[in-house]
Amino acid sequence: MSLRGVAGAGSNTTFLIISILEFKKTVIQNSTDKPTNNIQNGWHGRLNLVYANRDGSTQIIQNQMQAPLKVQRPFYPEGKEVCHSVILHTAGGVVGGDRLSLNFHLQPNAKALITSAAAAKIYRSNGLESQQNIDIKLELGANLEWLPQETIVFDGAIYRQNLRVELAPTASILLWEITRFGRSARGEKFLSGQWRSHTEIWQQNSPLWIDRQLLKGGETMLESPHGLAGKPVVATLAWVGEPVTTELVEKVRNLPSEATINPGNCTIGVTRIPNGLLCRYRGTSTTAARDWFVSIWNLLRLSFSERPCCLPRVWIK
Repeated sequence: MSLRGVAGAGSNTTFLIISILEFKKTVIQNSTDKPTNNIQNGWHGRLNLVYANRDGSTQIIQNQMQAPLKVQRPFYPEGKEVCHSVILHTAGGVVGGDRLSLNFHLQPNAKALITSAAAAKIYRSNGLESQQNIDIKLELGANLEWLPQETIVFDGAIYRQNLRVELAPTASILLWEITRFGRSARGEKFLSGQWRSHTEIWQQNSPLWIDRQLLKGGETMLESPHGLAGKPVVATLAWVGEPVTTELVEKVRNLPSEATINPGNCTIGVTRIPNGLLCRYRGTSTTAARDWFVSIWNLLRLSFSERPCCLPRVWIK
């Protein structure tokens, strides 16, 4: 509201002006305070989603949001059994000190596909760490496909992601993470900053897969053949739920990929893990990584669910 809008309001106008000045004074004082930890001053966004199977239809029965996170209304492009959800980050990017907390809970026999509306951008840090924490709980017979779009880690970013899954017997999860280090299209490299990714999948108090990665900007690991080998994109796909046969592993390895079309552009790997499958990509293209992952996703769906994959509508340009 402008001062012109309250002209003639008498003492109410005076009170409004004093309140604004006191608010500005508080903001200025708070902005000069030194943080007591490395994530105190950021924006803390939260998103809690609970899915339930109601007579064969998966529905969101609980939706708690705190900006900048929100979820679009559910979509059902492949029928009521699988609920498609799209997460929005309304601030457009993550800065130093930001914290994002996402909690997904699928009740028995619920099936959901969750993705993001756009690539996540992790901006250069002001010295504070930004953090994303994802907690997933899948009950008996539940299935989740957590398929976010790629993350772009700017030079100078300090970022950490923690993802933990509690998997009940007969539940299954497909998840992937596609990361680009530096805005390589404009020649930027990840020369400073730090990126961490910690992923854990547990079942009945036993670990099925624990993956911890750390990359510091500017280290020789960026160019080392045992690290990124000069490639700006790394990606991981994990599927956990049922044992995978050697025949299925060979089918995945024989799928068309950038590695078979342009062998020098990327390196891929496929291996079995307890009750699942793990696939890695290291290369130059987030699109190539996702295309390969989609072909694996389709093969897994046909093998275990007897249905083809269904691309989220936000991916289709």
